[in-house]
Amino acid sequence: MTSFLEFEKSVAALHARIAQLQDTTTDDPLDSLADIEKLQTKADRLLRLIYANLTPWQKTQVARHPERPHFRDYIDLMFTDFMPLSGDRAFADDAAIIGGFAKLNGLKVMVIGHEKGRDTQSRLKHNFGMGRPEGYRKAIRLMDLAERFGLPVVTLVDTSGAFPGIDAEERGQAEAIARATERCLTLNVPMIACIVGEGGSGGAVALASAERVLMLEHAVYSVISPEGCASILWRTAEKADEAAEAMRITAQHLIQLGVIDRIVKEPKGGAHRDPAMTCAELSQAVSEELDVLLALTPAELQEKRYQKYLTIGQSL
Repeated sequence: MTSFLEFEKSVAALHARIAQLQDTTTDDPLDSLADIEKLQTKADRLLRLIYANLTPWQKTQVARHPERPHFRDYIDLMFTDFMPLSGDRAFADDAAIIGGFAKLNGLKVMVIGHEKGRDTQSRLKHNFGMGRPEGYRKAIRLMDLAERFGLPVVTLVDTSGAFPGIDAEERGQAEAIARATERCLTLNVPMIACIVGEGGSGGAVALASAERVLMLEHAVYSVISPEGCASILWRTAEKADEAAEAMRITAQHLIQLGVIDRIVKEPKGGAHRDPAMTCAELSQAVSEELDVLLALTPAELQEKRYQKYLTIGQSL
């Protein structure tokens, strides 16, 4: 991991010193090794302290980290036998939303999620994870297939929001998002939504209206980005940190409100520092939730969703 965030400067300085010592030839390599171990211990302790006290705005930066695991990483590390399914059978295939059949710990599921892309070329291809109407209509088609074959649906949500371009509006973006949200709520099979990075606005809700919503420890979930909120309230995006605090967008806030149901622990320093461990933790959590949901009837699943969304916020 080479990319440090602004609030990690002190840790970055320690790692730079460690790298310098590793590249320096000394007469006593044992002394050098001891110094490296001391610095590494200090860096680990400092990183743990920083991540134990992140502000909502800092968590937003972690959720957006360029090295954070994306949909393709979860497919490779968490699922097996993935068979992608393309197209909405109406207009086109949307690369921002990907889905298909897969196995999770041996259980056949339908997995659907946002893919942001890793470099410039792939980000442009996947439209930075911002789905167009055909992406949400594809998701509906895949949910229909899952229901037909009696397969649970697992979604991996990571988007700043649905694509706001004029071409998307012309093809019915709002209607597609509403239909996808409705399909989540009416499914006769278990559905688990996982907020793994950014959960932005209706673009996220369209794949996250499940009876169980899991959220990674440093992910965020909100109706609008902090910058967008600040631009509306204060006419400047520079107050994004204040907006993030006021919006209560973190997993720790949202579980109190009843918006999400479970927080999945991330490795020390965030999911980007150990994607394999992140996927292992999420895999175990999803499997545990599915064990419970698979025992419920379709009517019980729908009632569970009904009660969940009626009672959001009532605990406060």
